[in-house]
Amino acid sequence: MLSVRMQRDQGLAPLVLLLLVGGYFVSGTESSDYSETEVLPDSFPSAPAEPLPEFLLEPEDAFIVKNRPVQLRCRASPATQIYFKCNGEWVNQNDHVTRESLDQITGLVVREVDISVSRTQVEELFGLEDYWCQCVAWSSAGTTKSNRAYVRIAYLRKNFEQEPLGREVRLEQEVLLQCRPPEGMPAAEVDWLKNEDVIDPSQDSNFLITIDHDLIIKQARLSDTANYTCVARNVVAKRRSSTATLIVYVSGGWSSWTEWSECNARCGRGWQRRTRSCTNPAPLNGGAFCEGPPFQRVTCTTLCPVDGGWTEWAKWSACGTECTHWRSRECQAPPPRNGGKHCSGSMMESKNCTEGLCARTLAPGMGVAVYAGLVGALLLCVILVLCVGVLAYRRRCRHLHGDITDSSSALTAAFHPGNYKPPRQDNPHPLHPSAPPDLTATAGAFRGPLFSLQQGVNDSPHKIPMTTSPLLDPLPSLKIKVYNSSTLSSLELPADICSDGEILSLKSVGTVGRERDYHSHTLSREPGLSTSATLGNLGGRLTIPNTGVSLLVPPGTIPQGKFYEMYLIINKWDKTTLPSEGSQTVLSPVVSCGPSGMLLNRPVVLTLPHCAQLDTPTPDWTLTLKTQTHQGAWEEVLTVGEETLSSPCYLQLEEECCHVLMEQLGTYGLVGQSCPPQPACKRLQLALFAPRAPCLSLDYSLRIYCIHDTPHALKEVLDLERSLGGVLLEDPKPLFFKDSYHNLRLSIHDIPHTHWRSKLLAKYQEIPFYHIWSGSQRPLHCTFSLERGSLAVSQLTCKICVRQVEGEGQIFQLHTDIQETLPPHSPLPSGGTCLPSSQVGPYAFRLPDSIRQKICASLDAPSARGCDWRLLARSLGFDRYLNYFATKPSPTGVLLDLWEACHQADADLVSLATALEEMGKSEVLVVMTTDGDC
Repeated sequence: MLSVRMQRDQGLAPLVLLLLVGGYFVSGTESSDYSETEVLPDSFPSAPAEPLPEFLLEPEDAFIVKNRPVQLRCRASPATQIYFKCNGEWVNQNDHVTRESLDQITGLVVREVDISVSRTQVEELFGLEDYWCQCVAWSSAGTTKSNRAYVRIAYLRKNFEQEPLGREVRLEQEVLLQCRPPEGMPAAEVDWLKNEDVIDPSQDSNFLITIDHDLIIKQARLSDTANYTCVARNVVAKRRSSTATLIVYVSGGWSSWTEWSECNARCGRGWQRRTRSCTNPAPLNGGAFCEGPPFQRVTCTTLCPVDGGWTEWAKWSACGTECTHWRSRECQAPPPRNGGKHCSGSMMESKNCTEGLCARTLAPGMGVAVYAGLVGALLLCVILVLCVGVLAYRRRCRHLHGDITDSSSALTAAFHPGNYKPPRQDNPHPLHPSAPPDLTATAGAFRGPLFSLQQGVNDSPHKIPMTTSPLLDPLPSLKIKVYNSSTLSSLELPADICSDGEILSLKSVGTVGRERDYHSHTLSREPGLSTSATLGNLGGRLTIPNTGVSLLVPPGTIPQGKFYEMYLIINKWDKTTLPSEGSQTVLSPVVSCGPSGMLLNRPVVLTLPHCAQLDTPTPDWTLTLKTQTHQGAWEEVLTVGEETLSSPCYLQLEEECCHVLMEQLGTYGLVGQSCPPQPACKRLQLALFAPRAPCLSLDYSLRIYCIHDTPHALKEVLDLERSLGGVLLEDPKPLFFKDSYHNLRLSIHDIPHTHWRSKLLAKYQEIPFYHIWSGSQRPLHCTFSLERGSLAVSQLTCKICVRQVEGEGQIFQLHTDIQETLPPHSPLPSGGTCLPSSQVGPYAFRLPDSIRQKICASLDAPSARGCDWRLLARSLGFDRYLNYFATKPSPTGVLLDLWEACHQADADLVSLATALEEMGKSEVLVVMTTDGDC
């Protein structure tokens, strides 16, 4: 402050001196005009202080384009001098262009200066800092410096760091096109062109340009199918990226089914047809065509019209008083049916009965005789009616007081076709075997032993059962014939047959024609996918090897003395309707067991493998067991966790399979769907196959299958590849596939390009999410086609990556010699270790019958301390819904049946013995130790 003030005082000294001299001069020369008494003041007022220079215009940053120099300019007021300093050195005064003016308002001096900076000056600068210049202005009050202005050489590289790539996306999918502009000074600005038109996000909200210059299309529309170009520009140049072609495709969707057409046969059996079109929407731009058939055809039967026909004429009536008699006929040979024509002609015919010699009057006395005869005939008719009524009444009274049912009526009633319904689960009193069949159902649907005698509801309980009545003894043989509309079959049984030799196969017993036709059409037995055996009261087990599917028939399930030919079939996916609908997914093979409709004394256990991932801490699945009706439709049997007393089945769920306790045989399948908020997860297997060596062609293909993680699915693929001549390169790899609507992406990497070439143009392949989740297409696979440079090349090394987008994945590290014959490799168990397809009698069960009976006798009775079958269920892990077992005559027996099914592969008695030991059943343990193999 002191130095500034001294400078200011020094600057004002001449002005003060001038004023003093001027004042003296004025007062000396003009003293006459003033009074002598006026005296000069001791001090004079000083002039106002001049402010520091203030910059009205400061130099700005500039870029040298090519070789054109840049101009830097600054302006300050008040300023006595103004100069530029660049990189700390003063610019030569001759390089300045200075202009001076006067501010009209303040009266202060305004100075403006320009300099020119060339490319050479900037390039000659060495160091880390950029070239800069600064303006310095002076006034009497001091100096002021402007901001620094940087001078840089402008440029823009030619190559983009990342260019947008063309792709194909489905309708309404989000699209990301990436662009990284080339390096430049100043930084390049980016614009996006759509078919050479600039995209303005403010005009179209569906577009978004990020801070990283990426273009996002929020929902792809058909109109967004175009060529997209990224344009980068600055003061030097403009660069264009390569054009990325975006194709928005639409996968086809089915329209609604049309109405069924009329039957094409006017008489008899024909066909009905309905169609749908792939127009909802129609596939566009290479979208997938609709899956499934465009038409459906079912059989139909049109009743043939039958024209009516006359019966024979009846006899002529007696001659009447009019001298005529008549005769009649009816239109009943046959009667008109189904729209047939009625008989033409008259129903009655009359003619003269005296050949024209008719006497219209009666002789005297004839009228009285005629009337007397009529009265006598009437009295005779009344007497006959009374006699018939008395006889009928006496016969009825004698019938009602009898103690033994008429044998003929009992035998006739026993063979009436009926539909026997099992007792409901909520009924605590199961039906007695002698209860009458339900005749309200469709006649002919046989569901019970054909020759079991039935007892009427109103019969007295002390009547003699016809099965043990001596009335049947004299019969030398008994022939039973069952007829229905579609089949004719008979079963002939000798009357003196032994009870153990009675064999009844429901395959030979006629059922309703429609049901028999349906099952014979759909249940085709494929080699390796079915098994059958004739089972009796001792029970047995049916197992389809290497599939994880089995059926356990406990002892006592089939009535004593009866034998059934039972079967177990895995339905092929291309020959059955899938049970899933909506967002549900199929988790197990669809299995048929039968014969359907047979009467079971206790539940059987059906074991199905599944691919649901269940080891999560929270429940992610809603699992449903479904069954297929005779018409082919699927119905829900039960939902796990929502069982009630009316639920006909019980489902025991394990990590890799489920066991279904059921009393009605048929077709079953397990489906599931995600339980919010967590997405469910399916267990899949990835199997890599290649052509069998030696390879004699330049072409070579690798096939990767994506299948359910079940033994049946892997066996199906192995059989398919065996028929195609393929070999499994390594053990299948597991993959968890989430219900996240993301596709499965497969790509191949690290191919030795010196000897091999990939024929795939795209960087990766994708399997749509819905194809995997719905399970409608089997088996799913992708093929990588390769080509080697010459036949001498035999080594192939590459890496195949398989992963769900935003999910988990697997990597196959492949190193193989395509000319080397690989030994047969199968991840399935060998033939010596797999279970036999069928086991009959005691050999099918690990637990001896004597031990089973003693355990049931010890645990069936309820215990006040709870040490009964309920504690056994908790110890074995079968206590999810105890009410199901409580409705059975022997809950312990059903629990042991379920234990046999759950431990068919490793059924040692240790786990069961441990559970009994924890319950304190020492007496049962002694029996197991002495009688069993513990």
